[in-house]
Amino acid sequence: MTTEEKLERFQKYCLENARVRSANMLDEYTQALEKTFEEHQADAHRRADMQLKAETQKIQKDINKKLSIEQINLKRTLGHKQDELKDKLFVELRDMLANFMETAEYDRLLDAQVADAVKIADGEPMIIYIDPADEKKLHNLAMQHQADVRISEYSFLGGTRAVIPGKNILIDNSFQAKLAEARENFQFDSAAQTGGTIHG
Repeated sequence: MTTEEKLERFQKYCLENARVRSANMLDEYTQALEKTFEEHQADAHRRADMQLKAETQKIQKDINKKLSIEQINLKRTLGHKQDELKDKLFVELRDMLANFMETAEYDRLLDAQVADAVKIADGEPMIIYIDPADEKKLHNLAMQHQADVRISEYSFLGGTRAVIPGKNILIDNSFQAKLAEARENFQFDSAAQTGGTIHG
């Protein structure tokens, strides 16, 4: 083999070796770049997911806060409306009671209340009070039941009140007390709020 052939062979070997090493280096560099890119992509996805989750939680929190405020406002509005309706109902009820006080049925009610008080007193001294509006009925009630019936110093909207000191008993059958009790116990139930019935 001549020197020239040896040189040519050596040159081919060197070029082939350089090409193989270059290809290997290029493969390693490409793999490193791909790995870095994949890590960067995974990190970007993770950060995007975290940001999306944080934004979603923030939006959900804001929505919940707004809903809570709106719910409080609705309850407040509903409460005011119910109070207005309750006021109207009880004004109408007072008017109905005032009309009822002009009837013979009311006279029978007073008579029954006085009779019940006399029965409860069972001979003990007692005072029965009637509303100032019922002053004309005083004499008849006192005579009929042989009881100490007096006009109250202030109005209690009708009905009677009786005091039996010896038994420490107060019998309050006044319309004022009955109205106050009814008003305190009156509630709009959930069915009424959606068009159902009202319990009082």
